[in-house]
Amino acid sequence: MFRNLQREHVQLQGFNNLKKQLGFSFYDFVIAPTDEEKAAYRAYINDRYSAEKIAELLRKIVHVIEANILDESIQDYEPYGASAMLLLSDIKAGECPKNGGASVDMHLDKSHITAHTYPDFDEPNGLVSFRVDIDISTCGEITPLKCLNQIFDFFDTDVVVIDYIVRGYTRRKDGKKIYIDHKINSIRDYISPEIMRHFEYKDLILQNDNIWQLKLMRTDYPDDEFFYPEMTMPEVERQAYLGLLYKEIREIFDQ
Repeated sequence: MFRNLQREHVQLQGFNNLKKQLGFSFYDFVIAPTDEEKAAYRAYINDRYSAEKIAELLRKIVHVIEANILDESIQDYEPYGASAMLLLSDIKAGECPKNGGASVDMHLDKSHITAHTYPDFDEPNGLVSFRVDIDISTCGEITPLKCLNQIFDFFDTDVVVIDYIVRGYTRRKDGKKIYIDHKINSIRDYISPEIMRHFEYKDLILQNDNIWQLKLMRTDYPDDEFFYPEMTMPEVERQAYLGLLYKEIREIFDQ
């Protein structure tokens, strides 16, 4: 159940010019000391997070935030990595009139959603990581915060950093400028408690500046999850690797 999501409807004059920008960085870690294990993880990443599968997630997000897709660009890279970009209509649920006029047409290319993956296989201590950045930028009545749970459902993640910024201003019917058109206390209010219970978190709230950040670090995973099932090594060595891994995860969370 979500908290504090009641919204007061504000009567605006003309087009809503507020820019709402939501950004995510998801980190996933694996212990892979050998070239064979790194190759296996690379194959997993290329399959699980291919450009088409990333684009499929972005399409679901667009549906959840009630936007409308205008165009797409997707790309896989060698030896690994992928990106996807969807250009969106700012008009909620694609309700743009066919001849909306210059004030509407001019805004159609301002909203977009992008995803880029960044596998890292160069850590000398045998730690392999994968990061995906998703950025949603809307200019209009679309609010990107409502898609958070769908994104968590898609990614296996150990650390998450979420940033939300609102910029610009629009005007009420009486001409008064307003700098945000929806109520938000914390990004946590838009994430299911069932998801939040798996994470330690840090909450940054700069209400007067319309800036919010939420950092999460997973707390309830079995140690075996970081090793390949067929990997065998002495327990002392396993614990040494896990110590390095937990230090790496904490460093990303605390930066």
